[in-house]
Amino acid sequence: MKIVYFTHSLRSCWNHGNAHFLRGVLSELIARGHDVQVFEPEAAWSLDNLIKDHGAGALDAYRNSYPELSSSTYARAEEGAAQACGADLVIMHEWNDPELVAAVGRLRARGGRFTLLFHDTHHRAVSAPQEMRAYDLSAYDGVLAFGATLARVYERWGWGDRVFVWHEAADIRRFHPPEREQDREGLVWIGNWGDGERSNEIVEFLLEPARNAGLPLDIHGVRYPSAAKRTLEEYGARYRGWIANAAAPHEFAAHLATVHVPRRFYTEVLPGIPTIRVFEALACGIPLVSAPWEDSEHLFRVGEDFLMVPSGAAMTRALADLKNDPALRAQLAASGLETIRARHTCAHRVDELMSIVERVRAPVLESAA
Repeated sequence: MKIVYFTHSLRSCWNHGNAHFLRGVLSELIARGHDVQVFEPEAAWSLDNLIKDHGAGALDAYRNSYPELSSSTYARAEEGAAQACGADLVIMHEWNDPELVAAVGRLRARGGRFTLLFHDTHHRAVSAPQEMRAYDLSAYDGVLAFGATLARVYERWGWGDRVFVWHEAADIRRFHPPEREQDREGLVWIGNWGDGERSNEIVEFLLEPARNAGLPLDIHGVRYPSAAKRTLEEYGARYRGWIANAAAPHEFAAHLATVHVPRRFYTEVLPGIPTIRVFEALACGIPLVSAPWEDSEHLFRVGEDFLMVPSGAAMTRALADLKNDPALRAQLAASGLETIRARHTCAHRVDELMSIVERVRAPVLESAA
């Protein structure tokens, strides 16, 4: 099958979490013999910021870890849309220009023989619905939503049985426990400061508990304003800046545990969506403690695969337990890894994607017959 994916950036993961999952899924598709082509706009915001902050060498980790992947750029929406011609399956990520989204849809409406899916991996459908409703998806065959609560938003918008839940997952070719264990110390947190979506929660569920439990804390991420950096310093956390996602497994392997602090939209408005870091951390065999969120789709065995706590005080106690109990750390690491390998790998998601494509294509094939 010839598959075309339109992304904001394949090369850069600077504040672009979809790149994590995308790389793993495309790698799996290529390994299965599919012809995969990826297109991204020139001057992509994520890529520009990465190179501005860290230079062109910042792309080396991606290139070295994913030698089978490549992408091409386009300057104008119509130029990019033309790349869909001749494809069997086209997937459009939501972090793309509305002009491109519409242009590819026009090709499909004019008789394009490809299956066309819209891939939504963000909370804008509830945080900025006017932006999402501005996309012209009238010619799209279906929507891939990265959680059931997001899928229900599209159902209310009239998509009915043409919206499909397609969760993110771990790329276990790269995200796995270390071949040889090394000394582990303290906590690591990999996450961006963002736009105030979890500033208070980071203090309550990460900075204060780490300090109170006596655990050194390393923090990686971008978009930390000066005031946020001062806050980290006040609590004794060490801010390490951006880290290439391909380097995250090595960082996980050097620490005793990690913490998940979901953004507010994923606790209050779109519950049930854990985002990619939970999958990646568990795949690496590191114990994880999470601030509260509702696992409404039963993706994990809460309390076995990871610990979930209701408050900062409970987080402190859980981190202290992990610090002092090697058996607890080992049990959580083994259980979380077991669930990832059984249910949440990029290979599982490719299987799901192929099933979705068959469901979307089936009526067309029947009518043609």
